[in-house]
Amino acid sequence: MIQRLLTLACLWALLPGLALAQTTREEVTSDLNKAGGVYYAYPGAPARVSAPPKGYEPFYISHYGRHGSRYLIADNDYRQVLALMRKASQAHALTPLGEDALRRVELVWTEAQGHGGDLTPLGWRQHQDIARRMCEHYPQVFKAGGRVSARSTVVLRCAMSMAAFCDGLKGCFPKLQVFMEASNKYMAYLNYHSKESSAFAAPDGPWREQYRKFEASHVDGWRLARALFSDSDFIVKQVNPRALAWGFYWLAADAQNTEGRVSFFDLFTPDELFDLWQTFNYRFYVADGNYAGNRGMALDNAKPLLRNIIASADSAIAGRGDVATLRFGHDGNLIPLAGLMRLKDCYASVEKPDSFYKYFSDFKIAPMAGNIQLVFYKNRQGQVIVKFMLNEQETSIPVPTTMAPFYRWSDVKHYYETQVLP
Repeated sequence: MIQRLLTLACLWALLPGLALAQTTREEVTSDLNKAGGVYYAYPGAPARVSAPPKGYEPFYISHYGRHGSRYLIADNDYRQVLALMRKASQAHALTPLGEDALRRVELVWTEAQGHGGDLTPLGWRQHQDIARRMCEHYPQVFKAGGRVSARSTVVLRCAMSMAAFCDGLKGCFPKLQVFMEASNKYMAYLNYHSKESSAFAAPDGPWREQYRKFEASHVDGWRLARALFSDSDFIVKQVNPRALAWGFYWLAADAQNTEGRVSFFDLFTPDELFDLWQTFNYRFYVADGNYAGNRGMALDNAKPLLRNIIASADSAIAGRGDVATLRFGHDGNLIPLAGLMRLKDCYASVEKPDSFYKYFSDFKIAPMAGNIQLVFYKNRQGQVIVKFMLNEQETSIPVPTTMAPFYRWSDVKHYYETQVLP
């Protein structure tokens, strides 16, 4: 039986292009918040926490987290939609639905004005809650005190997320020594992008023309324009229907992250939302995922981060490190890391755009406050095992084990150093 398990694990390791849980149109349209992609608000608590093998206790946690829920990246993302809708209202060119949509945009703008790119109150709560669950599930790591190292990129929403997380830890275990830093010193691994990958992802990257055609065939905007504007001349002279669709899509996607309880999903049909999402998802897969056409350069961006994870873990195992190492960054860091680490369903390699969404779903890997956690355990003999979690859900990697979801750290380290990092 053990030999059979080892054989299956090894076979799986040879099939990185296959995903085990495809995303469907029905999955997205049945929960429209998922249609927000990386704007999907963190889904919440873990479904289960497995007990470790007898004799093992947790002693160290390694973590990389995306910042929590945020407002749209810039105030102009709100202003552009608002200016167009106000102009149409003044020209008496809005339908009743258009006037209602304008009212909702005004409400969102009241909250969001001046906050472009900032963490929302929900984003703060998300990280506090994740930290508290970490304390609840692994109290042995923190109950004796110890040092926690926390580092974020220099972007304010990441530093604020770090502060919220550490506040949650200290609320559970006040004796912890928590050291927080947001510094350019750590950007070389927290947010690394090679020149080659940046050039590939750029507006003139080699995949952009194929993407442009995909977008043109999946995002139209004319139905939405006719639903919102009553004057066809105004549409012809003032409205770019595709830009209108994207503008309201961003508002719809991000509304779940704000306090205003405003929704824009009803402005779209479920199929329109699905196509907007899969077009958005396309961009993340090509630029940050294991897209066959980027030749692994996106996942390579996470190599400095994985090396830091291994080195920090070895220090903790040797008794020289922290009880927890916390890192905070962005979706463009979390997605490559999940793929490089070979987390289940995170590293499929496909090349046909119509199939991207089936094998790669941005909301499953990098929702707001998305995170990867490695929890380390040891027994009295000093043997160390580890388990992997993506968004607090236990997951797997293609390394043979007889104690899933736990792995011997020596096997994991050997796999990464010989198969992934060279």
